[in-house]
Amino acid sequence: MSTPSPASSPAEPQPAAHQPPGLVYQFRLWPDGRSAFPSLSDGCHSLLGLSVDALQRDPSLFESLILDQDRQGYRDAMHASATTLGSWNWEGRICIAAWNDVKWINLRATPHALPEGVIQWDGIMTNISASRHEQEAARRSHERLLELTAHIEQAKEDERARIARELHDDLGGNLTAIKMALAMLAARLPDDQPGLLEKAAYVDGLVDRSIEAVHRISLDLRPSTLDLGLVAALEWQAREFEKQTGIAVVMRCPDGDVELDPDHATALFRVYQEALTNIAKHAGATRVTVSLRRQRSHLTLTVCDNGRGLVPSDRLKPHSFGLRGMSERAAAMKGTLALSAGPGGGTMVTIKTRLAAPPSPSGSGRPAQEQE
Repeated sequence: MSTPSPASSPAEPQPAAHQPPGLVYQFRLWPDGRSAFPSLSDGCHSLLGLSVDALQRDPSLFESLILDQDRQGYRDAMHASATTLGSWNWEGRICIAAWNDVKWINLRATPHALPEGVIQWDGIMTNISASRHEQEAARRSHERLLELTAHIEQAKEDERARIARELHDDLGGNLTAIKMALAMLAARLPDDQPGLLEKAAYVDGLVDRSIEAVHRISLDLRPSTLDLGLVAALEWQAREFEKQTGIAVVMRCPDGDVELDPDHATALFRVYQEALTNIAKHAGATRVTVSLRRQRSHLTLTVCDNGRGLVPSDRLKPHSFGLRGMSERAAAMKGTLALSAGPGGGTMVTIKTRLAAPPSPSGSGRPAQEQE
């Protein structure tokens, strides 16, 4: 009588290299809500903390492992797959109390219709806790970077405001005093000294140019029109852009100002400035349309030109800091920035951010009518 070789012995455990990853299973659902696990692989206990026999005796044990906040999503995905016979893909958390362990699992299964309305899924469950934790760590890291970016930008804006204020108050005041003193001295120069009079006129003109430069630099650092509101600042920048580039700007803004956090208003204004700078440098445009729309709790700013348009390679340039900076500013104020083709060619930049509070007429607490 021969004895079976070790390779054919059914009691021998399968080598680890041939063990399927996770838990391979079959799951059936009857129209009356009954369910069963006809087949479960050996990974059942290591993944779920349940033996194959225990889960087959009571299939509801699996659903009881799912965290309350994820259970409805599990049921919705199952019923959607049963209705459409489409793939059942679900990710959620389970809690194994005996191990004091919460883990993320991924479920992927293919449904088949059986007689009497029964649906059977053949699928696999895997532990994705490590990848989800990595994703969560990456998300937190990204949020911290956004917070750091917002802090740096705010520090820069504060420093710009301080320098602009000192330029305007100190240097501008001193130049004005010099001009007044120079006028008094020039008035006392003898008429028979044309050289001195000419020199005084030259110095007076130099002081005037210096005052204009201080004013221009102060406005570049921190436009005083921002203190009058976002709409006023956008319109002022549009007029300055027209004067400097000769490109016509059409403004479509709501009447009055919008309720926006001051820091967000400054960030939005800087994105707007950068969009106009990019148009002046690269677009070859002859016309720009700026639209500011208030829609319930959100504010949308659109800058559209009729230039050459943005090609995909422009976004991949290693030194495209303008576009990158615009995206980071938008993200830092919890907003979004999108680049797309304009309706008539060219490029459209769309920035969307949340308003500080829903606009309400006369403090009644009811939302004002949307402006388009």
